[in-house]
Amino acid sequence: MLRDFIQQSWKQWWKYFVLLTLLIFVLFLLSLALGSVVIPAFEALKIVSGFTSQNEAWQEIILNFRLPKALTAILVGAALGISGLQMQTFFRNPLAGPFVLGISSGASLGAALLILGGTSLGLHQLGGQLFASAQVIAAALGAILVMIAVISVARSLRDAMSLLIVGLMFSSTTGALVSIMQYFSQAEDIQAYMLWSFGSLGGLSWEEMQIFAPIIVIGLLLSFASAKQLNMLLLGEQYARSMGLNIKRARLTIIISTCLLAGSVTAFCGPIAFIGIAVPHMVRMLFPTSNHLLLIPLVCLMGAGTMLFCDLIAQLPGTSQLLPINAVTSLIGGPVVIWIIVSKRNLRYSL
Repeated sequence: MLRDFIQQSWKQWWKYFVLLTLLIFVLFLLSLALGSVVIPAFEALKIVSGFTSQNEAWQEIILNFRLPKALTAILVGAALGISGLQMQTFFRNPLAGPFVLGISSGASLGAALLILGGTSLGLHQLGGQLFASAQVIAAALGAILVMIAVISVARSLRDAMSLLIVGLMFSSTTGALVSIMQYFSQAEDIQAYMLWSFGSLGGLSWEEMQIFAPIIVIGLLLSFASAKQLNMLLLGEQYARSMGLNIKRARLTIIISTCLLAGSVTAFCGPIAFIGIAVPHMVRMLFPTSNHLLLIPLVCLMGAGTMLFCDLIAQLPGTSQLLPINAVTSLIGGPVVIWIIVSKRNLRYSL
């Protein structure tokens, strides 16, 4: 039955998947070609395909800087979009995002402990790459600790709304701790933390990508595995329980998936706003379906394309300046969400 449904859905929706895939390919190619140094798209495609370019500088720029950055944008967009979709469905709240469980705040707390306390601990004497790696490790540990706490609490709670409140309290608590540390920190440490909080897609090396990409893939696979569970939860936990769904197991799978996706993005790239909240609504508006077997791949593609587009704007092609990716996603995302709310008049149209 499931196979027949997938085949029928593919016949109806294949053109949308192909269109979004082509859009991502175009944006990916533009990300490789545009920047402070404009490289012909054909040369960029040739270098990525494994051929040697006569211009060694172009090859260095693409292979060591722009290619990992573009791949990071694709992974980040897909991860935040899917984690936002899961949270909106799980809590049945259109304003829920990937950070409502406090995982991102835990990662921010870990990074703040290292950055704001770096001077007193003498950690700033480390090399630039070592200190950046230490930031990732500290943020990841913060996210993991909060994830363990959320999972422990989730086991003893009966309804999703209580878990939402607990997650918000985790966020408030960690945010308060970061504020206290900022109050007693030196100006240069506060500036360093603020720069980290702007988010960045270009800081990952190929070695870090070998850690980041598998975590995102595992989180995405868990989300695909929970598609049927999310469909049942659309009508509430009571209905899902009457259909034979193990609520605690489903809740655990969704939480672990969201924690892996949102926590790893924050740890490696910093906090990035808008994508997780707005992309699921953009998909629901453009593609009228509430079936997560379709929504999940559509959100993956839309999130990746949106992130690539935001990164293109942040690069300010033809100049040596860069805009904070967090600011760009918020500037684009705010009007989009407002337009969706006004056009639909009710944000619960799809939940």
